[in-house]
Amino acid sequence: MEPRVKLVTGILYPDQVYLEWVHEKLEERFGPSERSLWGIPFDHTDYYSDIAPRLFKGFLSFTGLRGAGGLADWKTASCELEKLSGLTRKVNIDPGYLDGARLVLASTKDHAHRIYLRDGIFAEVTLRYARKTWQSYDHTFPDFASGIYDAFLDAVRTDWLRDVKGERKG
Repeated sequence: MEPRVKLVTGILYPDQVYLEWVHEKLEERFGPSERSLWGIPFDHTDYYSDIAPRLFKGFLSFTGLRGAGGLADWKTASCELEKLSGLTRKVNIDPGYLDGARLVLASTKDHAHRIYLRDGIFAEVTLRYARKTWQSYDHTFPDFASGIYDAFLDAVRTDWLRDVKGERKG
């Protein structure tokens, strides 16, 4: 049986205009969002300086449960949205999923710790949930390892638990 997970997107954006644009486009593609976290200054790397000199990070989680096998499709759709954001992309969208034990993110970049899915898409377990905390790995991005997103991830994990138990309607 395919694991049932919560779809989560991490988003880098330069300003309120692109935040509103990407939020709308993601809901058009993936349905209603359930939780959001916005406005976290993103200064952990200059890798995304092609988007803008100053960036913010945010997250959306989406209602309901989905099959984990959709990860490659979610990344492909996210890449298409990035292309629609401007001649040079103005947002970076990293979809992934969360369940009771892990946060998995999709990437188009290969690395030793990533598993190839299909169509140029890779997956990595970014964080694991153990002993009631989110725990990082050597390869975990510094912003995720810092714990700054843990409260959001805890809330989404609680949503996942309720959905899995069938306590939620909708």
